[in-house]
Amino acid sequence: MPVLLSADHPQPLPVSLAAVRGDAELLLQLCGQQPCDWSILLVDDPLMARLNEQYRAKKGPTNVLAFSLREGEAYSDDAPLGDVVISLDTTAREAQREGISLRRRLQILLAHGLLHLLGHDHERSEAEAERMETAERQLLNRLDDKQRRTSMINLAINVDHIATLRQARGINEPDPVLAAGICELAGAAGIVVHLREDRRHIQDRDVYLLRQTVKTKLNLEMGAAPEIINIALDVKPDMVTLVPEKRQELTTEGGLNVSGQKKKLATVIDRFIGAGIPVSLFIDPDFKQVKAAKDIGATFVEIHTGRYCDAVNETERAKEFNLVAAAADEAHAMGLRVNAGHGLNYLTTAPVAALKSIEELSIGHAIMARAIFVGLDQAVREMLAQVAGRR
Repeated sequence: MPVLLSADHPQPLPVSLAAVRGDAELLLQLCGQQPCDWSILLVDDPLMARLNEQYRAKKGPTNVLAFSLREGEAYSDDAPLGDVVISLDTTAREAQREGISLRRRLQILLAHGLLHLLGHDHERSEAEAERMETAERQLLNRLDDKQRRTSMINLAINVDHIATLRQARGINEPDPVLAAGICELAGAAGIVVHLREDRRHIQDRDVYLLRQTVKTKLNLEMGAAPEIINIALDVKPDMVTLVPEKRQELTTEGGLNVSGQKKKLATVIDRFIGAGIPVSLFIDPDFKQVKAAKDIGATFVEIHTGRYCDAVNETERAKEFNLVAAAADEAHAMGLRVNAGHGLNYLTTAPVAALKSIEELSIGHAIMARAIFVGLDQAVREMLAQVAGRR
């Protein structure tokens, strides 16, 4: 069922076109349509305002316009269905107001536009408006059933901050290896540690012991330095996550510039893949970086959620969340496996955990900070409740 999707918008799109096309194709299928052309155009508010005035004699932009090609004269089942135009600007405002992702709001408008093309019209009468609302709700429920996550998103816990506290006194406690065991017993699906070149927190000893004791999955974060690469190849963690690393930073400040160092990173990835170790690349929510990660053979990407978590107001947070969601959707559509992390806490985790294209979240600082007050076991269980959508 060909969906002809295009965009006429001056800004970088905060949504994955591949994901939108997939949603549209599935909606067509759920409506029982024979193969037919459905044209979808994503625009900005100024263009939508011009179209709204031209075709409906109404001032200002609207969220969606539908132009059916199956009205009036008889048509065959394979005739073009029609055109749907959606304003991304208006859709983004509506998504923020309703507290949902941009993609979800687009799904609602796609369903609404499709039903118009199939003959529904809520402006004809109150009874028709009720019928269309019911049909739209049923269609979206069926879409959700088809796209429902088949397994719960995983929580991997970073225990670096346990090692930071230990190193502050130069003694042997608290032990991040023991902390990892407590996290696993509380329900964590993986343990994450970052072996830095300056060994500011995690030490070589920790990594080797964790390899022997972790029962779930050990994810070794690391810069692409020769010494660290050799240690990782010797330890053989369940996966490695390549991250940028600066000596002066307090923590990892942003994603890898994969597109700017493809040759170097591809060589590192080849070494790990050859040793049977899958590789994740920690990247900003940027389509260019997603494509570069796919091009050089990464198995995973981990989407950097720091700017979303650090947003100073709801408008900025909604914008950053949509970028995270769009990058995750794009990566998933390309065949990459998708994780996310950095800065997530007990207030910001649940919306990211609800994104169906993400399979694992990596969280450290928030859990360790909470553990000071309630204990590590309880802090992990409280975060697992957030991940599972239980408040």
